[in-house]
Amino acid sequence: MHYLDANASEPLRPQAKQAMTAAFEVTGNPSSVHAAGRAARRLLEDAREKIASAFGGRGQDLVFTSGGTEADALAVHALGRGRRIIAGATEHDAIRAAAPDAAILPVDRHGVADLDALGAQLKESPLALVCLMLANNETGTIQPIAAAAALCRDHGALLHVDTVQAAGRVPVDLNSLGCHSLAVSAHKMGGPKGVGALLLAPDLTAIIPLIAGGGQERGRRGGTQPLGAIAGFAAVCGLDSDQTRLGGLRDRVETIAVQHGAVVIGREAPRLANTASLALPGVRADAQVIALDLDGIAVSAGAACSSGKVQTSHVLTAMGLGALAGQAIRVSLPWNVSDAAISAFESAYARMAARMRPVAPPPALVSTAA
Repeated sequence: MHYLDANASEPLRPQAKQAMTAAFEVTGNPSSVHAAGRAARRLLEDAREKIASAFGGRGQDLVFTSGGTEADALAVHALGRGRRIIAGATEHDAIRAAAPDAAILPVDRHGVADLDALGAQLKESPLALVCLMLANNETGTIQPIAAAAALCRDHGALLHVDTVQAAGRVPVDLNSLGCHSLAVSAHKMGGPKGVGALLLAPDLTAIIPLIAGGGQERGRRGGTQPLGAIAGFAAVCGLDSDQTRLGGLRDRVETIAVQHGAVVIGREAPRLANTASLALPGVRADAQVIALDLDGIAVSAGAACSSGKVQTSHVLTAMGLGALAGQAIRVSLPWNVSDAAISAFESAYARMAARMRPVAPPPALVSTAA
Protein backbone atom coordinates (compact mmCIF):
# COMPACT_ATOMS: atom_id res chain seq x y z
CA MET A 1 0.00 0.00 0.00
CA HIS A 2 1.29 3.44 -0.97
CA TYR A 3 -0.05 6.00 1.50
CA LEU A 4 -0.93 9.32 -0.17
CA ASP A 5 -3.40 10.67 2.41
CA ALA A 6 -1.20 12.85 4.61
CA ASN A 7 -3.88 15.50 5.11
CA ALA A 8 -5.91 12.87 6.94
CA SER A 9 -2.90 11.99 9.08
CA GLU A 10 0.83 12.13 8.56
CA PRO A 11 2.87 8.99 9.28
CA LEU A 12 4.36 9.07 12.76
CA ARG A 13 7.84 10.54 12.76
CA PRO A 14 10.55 8.57 14.61
CA GLN A 15 11.31 11.59 16.80
CA ALA A 16 7.74 11.52 18.10
CA LYS A 17 7.86 7.79 18.80
CA GLN A 18 11.13 8.15 20.71
CA ALA A 19 9.83 11.05 22.81
CA MET A 20 6.60 9.25 23.58
CA THR A 21 8.39 6.07 24.64
CA ALA A 22 10.50 8.07 27.09
CA ALA A 23 7.47 9.97 28.42
CA PHE A 24 5.56 6.75 29.07
CA GLU A 25 8.20 5.94 31.70
CA VAL A 26 7.12 9.01 33.70
CA THR A 27 4.53 7.71 36.15
CA GLY A 28 3.31 10.80 37.95
CA ASN A 29 0.23 12.89 37.28
CA PRO A 30 1.25 16.46 36.32
CA SER A 31 -1.23 17.82 38.88
CA SER A 32 0.31 15.91 41.81
CA VAL A 33 2.66 17.76 44.16
CA HIS A 34 5.02 14.90 45.04
CA ALA A 35 8.31 14.26 43.26
CA ALA A 36 6.79 11.97 40.62
CA GLY A 37 4.11 14.54 39.88
CA ARG A 38 6.67 17.33 39.66
CA ALA A 39 8.69 15.33 37.14
CA ALA A 40 5.59 14.89 35.01
CA ARG A 41 4.76 18.59 35.36
CA ARG A 42 8.25 19.56 34.25
CA LEU A 43 7.93 17.40 31.13
CA LEU A 44 4.49 18.86 30.44
CA GLU A 45 5.55 22.48 30.80
CA ASP A 46 8.75 22.04 28.78
CA ALA A 47 6.64 20.60 25.95
CA ARG A 48 4.13 23.43 26.29
CA GLU A 49 6.88 26.05 25.94
CA LYS A 50 8.40 24.35 22.90
CA ILE A 51 5.07 23.99 21.09
CA ALA A 52 3.93 27.54 21.85
CA SER A 53 7.28 28.99 20.80
CA ALA A 54 7.13 27.07 17.51
CA PHE A 55 3.98 29.03 16.65
CA GLY A 56 5.06 32.42 17.94
CA GLY A 57 3.33 32.30 21.30
CA ARG A 58 3.94 31.89 25.03
CA GLY A 59 3.55 28.70 27.00
CA GLN A 60 1.03 30.19 29.40
CA ASP A 61 -1.21 31.08 26.46
CA LEU A 62 -1.39 27.54 25.04
CA VAL A 63 -4.24 25.18 25.96
CA PHE A 64 -3.83 21.48 25.22
CA THR A 65 -6.84 19.78 23.62
CA SER A 66 -7.68 16.38 22.14
CA GLY A 67 -6.95 17.69 18.64
CA GLY A 68 -7.76 20.35 16.09
CA THR A 69 -11.51 19.79 16.24
CA GLU A 70 -11.67 20.50 19.97
CA ALA A 71 -9.33 23.46 19.59
CA ASP A 72 -11.64 24.99 16.97
CA ALA A 73 -14.69 24.28 19.11
CA LEU A 74 -13.04 25.86 22.16
CA ALA A 75 -12.18 28.98 20.17
CA VAL A 76 -15.77 29.40 18.98
CA HIS A 77 -17.14 28.66 22.47
CA ALA A 78 -14.77 30.98 24.29
CA LEU A 79 -14.20 33.83 21.85
CA GLY A 80 -17.53 33.86 20.07
CA ARG A 81 -19.68 34.65 23.10
CA GLY A 82 -21.78 37.74 22.43
CA ARG A 83 -20.28 38.10 18.97
CA ARG A 84 -21.59 37.44 15.49
CA ILE A 85 -19.59 34.60 14.01
CA ILE A 86 -18.40 34.84 10.40
CA ALA A 87 -16.95 31.66 8.90
CA GLY A 88 -15.31 31.02 5.57
CA ALA A 89 -17.44 28.97 3.19
CA THR A 90 -14.71 26.32 2.97
CA GLU A 91 -14.01 25.95 6.69
CA HIS A 92 -13.54 22.53 8.26
CA ASP A 93 -16.60 20.83 9.72
CA ALA A 94 -15.16 21.49 13.18
CA ILE A 95 -15.99 25.17 12.74
CA ARG A 96 -19.24 24.55 10.87
CA ALA A 97 -20.55 22.30 13.63
CA ALA A 98 -19.41 24.61 16.42
CA ALA A 99 -21.04 27.63 14.77
CA PRO A 100 -24.01 26.31 12.74
CA ASP A 101 -25.60 29.76 12.52
CA ALA A 102 -22.47 31.57 11.36
CA ALA A 103 -22.64 34.11 8.57
CA ILE A 104 -20.83 32.67 5.56
CA LEU A 105 -17.89 34.41 3.93
CA PRO A 106 -17.88 33.46 0.22
CA VAL A 107 -14.85 32.25 -1.73
CA ASP A 108 -13.92 32.49 -5.40
CA ARG A 109 -13.53 29.57 -7.81
CA HIS A 110 -10.03 28.94 -6.47
CA GLY A 111 -11.26 28.77 -2.87
CA VAL A 112 -9.81 32.13 -1.80
CA ALA A 113 -11.94 34.18 0.62
CA ASP A 114 -13.60 37.33 -0.69
CA LEU A 115 -12.07 40.04 1.49
CA ASP A 116 -14.33 42.74 0.05
CA ALA A 117 -17.27 40.71 1.32
CA LEU A 118 -15.55 40.34 4.70
CA GLY A 119 -15.08 44.10 4.91
CA ALA A 120 -18.77 44.63 4.19
CA GLN A 121 -19.81 42.05 6.79
CA LEU A 122 -17.58 43.60 9.43
CA LYS A 123 -18.85 47.08 8.64
CA GLU A 124 -22.37 45.80 9.26
CA SER A 125 -21.46 43.81 12.41
CA PRO A 126 -18.07 44.82 13.83
CA LEU A 127 -18.60 42.86 17.06
CA ALA A 128 -17.65 39.59 15.42
CA LEU A 129 -15.48 36.50 15.57
CA VAL A 130 -14.11 35.63 12.13
CA CYS A 131 -13.04 32.02 11.54
CA LEU A 132 -10.78 31.52 8.54
CA MET A 133 -8.44 28.57 8.02
CA LEU A 134 -4.88 29.16 6.83
CA ALA A 135 -4.74 26.20 4.42
CA ASN A 136 -7.70 24.17 3.24
CA ASN A 137 -7.63 20.46 4.04
CA GLU A 138 -9.19 19.41 0.71
CA THR A 139 -7.61 21.72 -1.86
CA GLY A 140 -4.54 23.09 -0.06
CA THR A 141 -5.62 26.65 -0.89
CA ILE A 142 -3.87 29.19 1.33
CA GLN A 143 -5.93 32.11 2.57
CA PRO A 144 -4.73 35.76 2.85
CA ILE A 145 -4.84 35.67 6.63
CA ALA A 146 -2.70 38.75 7.26
CA ALA A 147 -5.01 40.88 5.11
CA ALA A 148 -8.09 39.43 6.82
CA ALA A 149 -6.50 40.16 10.20
CA ALA A 150 -5.97 43.80 9.22
CA LEU A 151 -9.67 44.09 8.39
CA CYS A 152 -10.58 42.53 11.72
CA ARG A 153 -8.34 44.95 13.61
CA ASP A 154 -9.83 47.92 11.77
CA HIS A 155 -13.32 46.91 12.90
CA GLY A 156 -12.52 45.60 16.37
CA ALA A 157 -13.33 41.99 15.44
CA LEU A 158 -11.53 38.85 16.63
CA LEU A 159 -9.91 36.36 14.24
CA HIS A 160 -9.49 32.62 14.85
CA VAL A 161 -7.34 30.66 12.41
CA ASP A 162 -7.42 26.90 11.93
CA THR A 163 -3.79 26.11 11.04
CA VAL A 164 -4.15 22.33 11.33
CA GLN A 165 -3.20 21.58 7.72
CA ALA A 166 -0.68 24.39 7.44
CA ALA A 167 1.49 23.64 10.48
CA GLY A 168 4.72 21.98 9.46
CA ARG A 169 4.15 22.83 5.80
CA VAL A 170 4.20 26.63 5.75
CA PRO A 171 5.30 29.11 8.42
CA VAL A 172 2.71 29.51 11.18
CA ASP A 173 3.23 32.38 13.63
CA LEU A 174 0.54 33.94 15.80
CA ASN A 175 2.01 37.43 15.52
CA SER A 176 2.81 37.34 11.80
CA LEU A 177 -0.70 36.12 11.01
CA GLY A 178 -2.18 38.82 13.23
CA CYS A 179 -4.85 36.51 14.64
CA HIS A 180 -6.23 36.21 18.15
CA SER A 181 -6.08 32.41 18.32
CA LEU A 182 -4.95 29.47 16.24
CA ALA A 183 -5.62 25.74 16.32
CA VAL A 184 -3.02 23.03 15.70
CA SER A 185 -3.08 19.23 15.74
CA ALA A 186 -0.10 16.92 16.34
CA HIS A 187 -0.99 14.10 13.96
CA LYS A 188 -1.12 16.41 10.93
CA MET A 189 2.56 17.18 11.64
CA GLY A 190 3.81 13.61 12.06
CA GLY A 191 3.01 13.47 15.76
CA PRO A 192 0.54 11.21 17.58
CA LYS A 193 -3.22 11.26 17.19
CA GLY A 194 -5.37 12.56 20.02
CA VAL A 195 -3.59 15.78 20.99
CA GLY A 196 -3.73 19.34 19.72
CA ALA A 197 -3.73 22.86 21.09
CA LEU A 198 -5.36 26.26 21.00
CA LEU A 199 -2.83 29.09 21.14
CA LEU A 200 -4.27 32.39 22.35
CA ALA A 201 -3.14 35.99 22.07
CA PRO A 202 -1.83 37.19 25.46
CA ASP A 203 -4.85 39.40 26.20
CA LEU A 204 -7.41 36.62 25.59
CA THR A 205 -6.24 33.88 27.93
CA ALA A 206 -9.00 34.17 30.57
CA ILE A 207 -11.55 32.02 28.73
CA ILE A 208 -14.58 29.98 29.76
CA PRO A 209 -13.76 26.27 29.28
CA LEU A 210 -15.60 24.00 26.91
CA ILE A 211 -14.76 21.06 29.19
CA ALA A 212 -14.82 21.88 32.89
CA GLY A 213 -12.98 19.70 35.37
CA GLY A 214 -10.25 19.72 37.95
CA GLY A 215 -8.63 22.98 37.01
CA GLN A 216 -6.03 21.66 34.58
CA GLU A 217 -4.72 23.98 31.84
CA ARG A 218 -5.20 26.97 34.17
CA GLY A 219 -8.91 26.20 34.36
CA ARG A 220 -9.37 26.41 30.60
CA ARG A 221 -9.68 22.69 29.82
CA GLY A 222 -10.40 19.98 32.35
CA GLY A 223 -8.90 16.51 32.34
CA THR A 224 -5.52 14.92 33.00
CA GLN A 225 -3.16 15.79 30.17
CA PRO A 226 -1.95 12.90 27.91
CA LEU A 227 1.73 13.33 28.72
CA GLY A 228 3.08 10.81 26.22
CA ALA A 229 1.12 12.30 23.33
CA ILE A 230 2.12 15.84 24.32
CA ALA A 231 5.80 14.83 24.38
CA GLY A 232 5.39 13.41 20.87
CA PHE A 233 3.69 16.64 19.79
CA ALA A 234 6.61 18.72 21.04
CA ALA A 235 9.12 16.46 19.33
CA VAL A 236 7.75 17.14 15.84
CA CYS A 237 7.65 20.93 16.18
CA GLY A 238 10.29 22.37 13.89
CA LEU A 239 10.60 19.21 11.76
CA ASP A 240 9.35 20.79 8.55
CA SER A 241 9.23 18.64 5.39
CA ASP A 242 11.13 19.35 2.17
CA GLN A 243 8.37 21.37 0.54
CA THR A 244 10.32 21.88 -2.69
CA ARG A 245 10.61 18.13 -3.18
CA LEU A 246 6.97 17.57 -2.25
CA GLY A 247 5.89 20.26 -4.70
CA GLY A 248 7.79 18.57 -7.51
CA LEU A 249 6.21 15.20 -6.74
CA ARG A 250 2.77 16.83 -6.45
CA ASP A 251 3.31 18.30 -9.94
CA ARG A 252 3.99 14.78 -11.25
CA VAL A 253 0.71 13.59 -9.72
CA GLU A 254 -1.20 16.43 -11.36
CA THR A 255 0.48 15.97 -14.75
CA ILE A 256 -0.51 12.31 -15.08
CA ALA A 257 -4.03 13.07 -13.88
CA VAL A 258 -4.50 15.87 -16.43
CA GLN A 259 -3.18 13.61 -19.17
CA HIS A 260 -6.02 11.23 -18.37
CA GLY A 261 -8.79 13.81 -18.32
CA ALA A 262 -8.69 15.22 -14.79
CA VAL A 263 -9.15 18.82 -13.72
CA VAL A 264 -6.83 20.23 -11.03
CA ILE A 265 -8.88 22.26 -8.56
CA GLY A 266 -7.45 25.45 -7.11
CA ARG A 267 -4.35 25.27 -9.26
CA GLU A 268 -4.11 29.03 -9.79
CA ALA A 269 -4.24 29.91 -6.09
CA PRO A 270 -1.42 29.71 -3.55
CA ARG A 271 -1.49 26.13 -2.27
CA LEU A 272 0.26 23.69 0.02
CA ALA A 273 3.04 21.94 -1.85
CA ASN A 274 1.84 18.47 -0.87
CA THR A 275 -1.85 18.72 -1.85
CA ALA A 276 -3.65 18.02 -5.13
CA SER A 277 -7.42 18.06 -5.63
CA LEU A 278 -8.22 16.13 -8.82
CA ALA A 279 -11.67 15.93 -10.41
CA LEU A 280 -12.31 13.28 -13.04
CA PRO A 281 -15.46 14.38 -14.92
CA GLY A 282 -18.20 11.77 -14.92
CA VAL A 283 -16.63 9.49 -12.30
CA ARG A 284 -17.82 9.59 -8.69
CA ALA A 285 -15.16 10.39 -6.14
CA ASP A 286 -15.90 7.38 -3.94
CA ALA A 287 -15.58 5.06 -6.93
CA GLN A 288 -12.16 6.53 -7.70
CA VAL A 289 -11.02 6.10 -4.08
CA ILE A 290 -12.12 2.46 -4.03
CA ALA A 291 -10.51 1.68 -7.39
CA LEU A 292 -7.21 3.21 -6.36
CA ASP A 293 -7.36 1.49 -2.97
CA LEU A 294 -7.77 -1.88 -4.69
CA ASP A 295 -4.70 -1.00 -6.74
CA GLY A 296 -2.64 -0.24 -3.64
CA ILE A 297 -3.01 3.56 -3.45
CA ALA A 298 -4.53 5.29 -0.40
CA VAL A 299 -6.19 8.66 -1.15
CA SER A 300 -9.32 10.44 0.09
CA ALA A 301 -12.53 11.94 -1.23
CA GLY A 302 -12.98 15.16 0.72
CA ALA A 303 -12.02 15.37 4.38
CA ALA A 304 -11.13 12.11 6.12
CA CYS A 305 -13.50 13.08 8.96
CA SER A 306 -16.37 12.78 6.46
CA SER A 307 -15.04 10.10 4.12
CA GLY A 308 -17.42 7.46 5.44
CA LYS A 309 -20.39 9.53 4.28
CA VAL A 310 -21.43 9.61 0.63
CA GLN A 311 -21.98 13.30 0.15
CA THR A 312 -20.71 16.11 -2.01
CA SER A 313 -17.87 18.20 -0.62
CA HIS A 314 -19.13 21.50 0.82
CA VAL A 315 -15.69 22.97 0.08
CA LEU A 316 -15.85 22.28 -3.65
CA THR A 317 -19.52 23.24 -3.80
CA ALA A 318 -18.70 26.61 -2.25
CA MET A 319 -16.12 27.10 -4.99
CA GLY A 320 -18.91 26.83 -7.58
CA LEU A 321 -17.67 23.60 -9.17
CA GLY A 322 -21.09 22.08 -9.77
CA ALA A 323 -20.99 18.37 -10.61
CA LEU A 324 -17.20 18.29 -10.28
CA ALA A 325 -17.64 18.73 -6.53
CA GLY A 326 -18.72 15.08 -6.32
CA GLN A 327 -16.02 13.83 -8.68
CA ALA A 328 -12.83 15.02 -6.96
CA ILE A 329 -10.29 13.08 -4.95
CA ARG A 330 -7.57 14.47 -2.70
CA VAL A 331 -3.99 13.30 -3.05
CA SER A 332 -1.82 14.56 -0.17
CA LEU A 333 1.81 13.57 0.03
CA PRO A 334 3.34 12.64 3.42
CA TRP A 335 6.71 13.81 4.70
CA ASN A 336 8.30 10.44 3.84
CA VAL A 337 6.71 9.85 0.42
CA SER A 338 8.94 7.91 -1.98
CA ASP A 339 9.47 8.31 -5.70
CA ALA A 340 8.22 4.72 -6.03
CA ALA A 341 4.89 5.72 -4.49
CA ILE A 342 4.44 8.47 -7.08
CA SER A 343 5.29 6.07 -9.91
CA ALA A 344 2.77 3.59 -8.52
CA PHE A 345 0.12 6.32 -8.40
CA GLU A 346 0.82 7.31 -12.02
CA SER A 347 0.27 3.74 -13.18
CA ALA A 348 -2.78 3.15 -10.99
CA TYR A 349 -4.45 6.42 -11.97
CA ALA A 350 -3.92 5.72 -15.67
CA ARG A 351 -5.54 2.29 -15.30
CA MET A 352 -8.42 3.68 -13.23
CA ALA A 353 -9.16 6.55 -15.61
CA ALA A 354 -9.00 4.34 -18.68
CA ARG A 355 -11.47 1.91 -17.12
CA MET A 356 -13.89 4.33 -15.47
CA ARG A 357 -13.89 7.57 -17.43
CA PRO A 358 -17.09 7.89 -19.50
CA VAL A 359 -16.71 7.60 -23.24
CA ALA A 360 -18.48 10.32 -25.24
CA PRO A 361 -21.41 8.88 -27.24
CA PRO A 362 -21.06 8.74 -31.03
CA PRO A 363 -22.43 11.83 -32.82
CA ALA A 364 -25.53 10.00 -34.07
CA LEU A 365 -26.65 9.35 -30.48
CA VAL A 366 -26.25 12.93 -29.25
CA SER A 367 -29.62 14.62 -28.74
CA THR A 368 -30.22 17.81 -30.70
CA ALA A 369 -33.43 18.69 -28.88
CA ALA A 370 -33.71 22.29 -27.70
